[in-house]
Amino acid sequence: MTDPNADLAADFIEATRSSYDTIAPAYSAEHPDGLGDGPLESALLNAFADLVRTASDTAPVADVGSGPGYVTARLNALGLQAFGIDISPHMVALAREAHPRLRFEVGSMTSLDVPDATLGGIIALYSTIHIPDTELPGVFKEFQRALRPGGQILLAFQASDGEHIHMTERYGLDISLDYYFRTPAEVAGFLTGAGLTLDAQVRVEPRGAQRLGRAFVVAHKPGEAAD
Repeated sequence: MTDPNADLAADFIEATRSSYDTIAPAYSAEHPDGLGDGPLESALLNAFADLVRTASDTAPVADVGSGPGYVTARLNALGLQAFGIDISPHMVALAREAHPRLRFEVGSMTSLDVPDATLGGIIALYSTIHIPDTELPGVFKEFQRALRPGGQILLAFQASDGEHIHMTERYGLDISLDYYFRTPAEVAGFLTGAGLTLDAQVRVEPRGAQRLGRAFVVAHKPGEAAD
């Protein structure tokens, strides 16, 4: 008997991959480094790096949904052993070109190609927004599997109460891309349901032309790392 959930997972993964392959050059040109536009974002990234170093200063960190690679580069500049994972081969190629000394891999957050309990941290900035609610518990279970005890998580996403958008065009190009916007409390519930411990929730009001505010959630895998 065919599992309809498996079909759904395959469909949204392929649609996301194809869409980002299509828009990769335009997206990378628009966002060569989209993180440096606010002191709060920089402070949270620094705090995440400090938390990872405190738990384990040797374990690698996965930037999941790494896109053009600027977050991966920023984490390495902060002294972490970070590498990028993105579902789009075209996006990975552009990240490797922009940051040739860093490691970028094609992969999906639904099935990370890492052994159990090996990562010191996982950061996912504006990438879980493409995961349907039915699949998000499994993604966070996968994060829990891959993290070492004490491993840290930092998530960022547009904050809204259950809003779902399907886009068929971006940068004048045809795509098929779904966006799922959630509240910090919703995401926190998914994290704790996956066996992770919640540490902080931050919600930032919209700025400038932004229609939605931004949310940041920090969590960790219970237990203490043994180096």
